[in-house]
Amino acid sequence: MLLYLTDYLTSIYSGFNVFSYLTMRAIMGALTALLMALLLGPLMIRKLNFHQIGQSVRDDGPESHFLKAGTPTMGGTLILVAMIVATLLWADLENRYVWVVLGVTFSFGTIGFVDDYKKLTLGNSKGLSAKAKFFWQSFFGVVFALVLFLTAREPVETQLIVPLFKDVMLPLGVFFVVLAWLMIVGFSNAVNLTDGLDGLAIMPTVMVGGALGVFAYASGNINFSGYLGIPYIPGSGEVLIVSAAMVGAGLGFLWFNTYPAQVFMGDVGALALGAALGVMAVIVRQEIVLLIMGGVFVMETVSVVLQVASFKLTGKRIFRMAPLHHHFELKGWAEPKVIVRFWIITVILVLVGLATLKLR
Repeated sequence: MLLYLTDYLTSIYSGFNVFSYLTMRAIMGALTALLMALLLGPLMIRKLNFHQIGQSVRDDGPESHFLKAGTPTMGGTLILVAMIVATLLWADLENRYVWVVLGVTFSFGTIGFVDDYKKLTLGNSKGLSAKAKFFWQSFFGVVFALVLFLTAREPVETQLIVPLFKDVMLPLGVFFVVLAWLMIVGFSNAVNLTDGLDGLAIMPTVMVGGALGVFAYASGNINFSGYLGIPYIPGSGEVLIVSAAMVGAGLGFLWFNTYPAQVFMGDVGALALGAALGVMAVIVRQEIVLLIMGGVFVMETVSVVLQVASFKLTGKRIFRMAPLHHHFELKGWAEPKVIVRFWIITVILVLVGLATLKLR
């Protein structure tokens, strides 16, 4: 939105041309989202407290978690508002990729909002049923996967890119829709499973989202993509603005979500941010790299799958409790130790993912 204003002002004073640069708008988007989150955060926390929208705690969870009961949740609304407003202000609104990411974020955020609202406000402890939640996730996942597939202009937009191999690009055809659906729905649920400790999910989301912004910037620039040996995807650079807004909004939320948390993200934030990561990776054709950089989300999900499968097949549990972060808590690790160590693992994995830009 402000892009059009600065274009007009440039005709009056050339100094406003600086806002036409993608990097400058990304910085402004991140700062806008950060300031919005910091300013609106206290107000939202007071409102959530006033309406008694507090966290419920699992009976079989670590004892330390009972102290968290009643902590305001649905704080992910703060992230989404800051992220979406900042994107609308600083992105090129004629770019189809921007609207796809915003559409995925908003639709999955709505699913999470309904789930949280039913659990916390209406007193329905189950919220949306697992079947209903998965149905709507799949519905929106397929819709936006089809949008990307049907609007693809270049063959590379529907090919599978294999890291480390410059010329390995596998045509997917209609299976692109299946892959996109898996990434969007899979990461939506993966981030949701990870969101169990103060700041555990949001910081890896910020780091991975920021790294995907780097891939978007490089993929959308014909010179950088050619130099790095990655596919050139016209228009994908604008995803950097959404990525930067996610980083700013996430850091602003972390100010209140850091241990001990004043507010929790809830499904409204976790489902939306995970889906946003998934669709951004699909747009820049880096699904495999996302699986590497988002390794914390992957291992949390795998731990739940293994735990359930093992218990159903053998009656025994592999972990003391799933997802994996609870296993380490029950082993005696303090909550801050689990959180920071998972952050460190994410830093390493993100660096490995970024290294694939050059190692080809």
